[in-house]
Amino acid sequence: MGQSVDRDEVERFRDARDAVLSRIEAAARRAGRDPGRVTLVAVSKTVPAARIRAAVEAGLDVLGENRVQEAEAKSPDVAGAAWHLVGPLQSNKARRALGLFAMIQSVHDLDLARRLDRLVRDEPGGAPFPVLVQVNVDRDPAKAGFDPDALAAALPELDACGALDVRGLMTIGRAVADPDDARPTFAALRELSGRLRRQWPRLGPELSMGMSDDFEVAVEEGATIVRVGRALFGERPPTR
Repeated sequence: MGQSVDRDEVERFRDARDAVLSRIEAAARRAGRDPGRVTLVAVSKTVPAARIRAAVEAGLDVLGENRVQEAEAKSPDVAGAAWHLVGPLQSNKARRALGLFAMIQSVHDLDLARRLDRLVRDEPGGAPFPVLVQVNVDRDPAKAGFDPDALAAALPELDACGALDVRGLMTIGRAVADPDDARPTFAALRELSGRLRRQWPRLGPELSMGMSDDFEVAVEEGATIVRVGRALFGERPPTR
């Protein structure tokens, strides 16, 4: 697109990326896993497009956004990246989300799954759209997602959403002082995935879990996608 980037900023992002990838690699090795199976999503919410362009040039080319409207505003000014929606999606923004994102990680209930399925089917010749099913592992009333005990009963209706490529599960961990205290949440999502995949082979193996404070623990427990913002972009400005 021709926009300039700050070369010093590119180098700072390259150093931050290398540091996070090194931590991912060490965590994967501790668990006897292949670190190449872990995708780093750089969560760029509130980050201006100019900084994101530098991050993409530094190799952070899978970006996560929380809000459809913010991604709409920034994505035209950022080339060479795949965008994932990692925050809540309202049904009335579903069509716009399908046009913006390479993956929606936050399919939190059947109504949204059905809505997305209908919209994808309306596009002639459209391939199944990649999504993750969000699970509220800790049953936190402040968080969205399927209740883990109810998800098995929802499988037939999710399976009927054949225009969705359900690649796996996603969860948002608890806010904890010690990252290791998040381990039960991540282990529970991994175990739930194993049980559900025996019942529903179309469910993919992806596990999106872990953020800046706890992604190493998540990788040790089987994360295939980690969503990292602050460790790459620094502290966010306070919300107004």
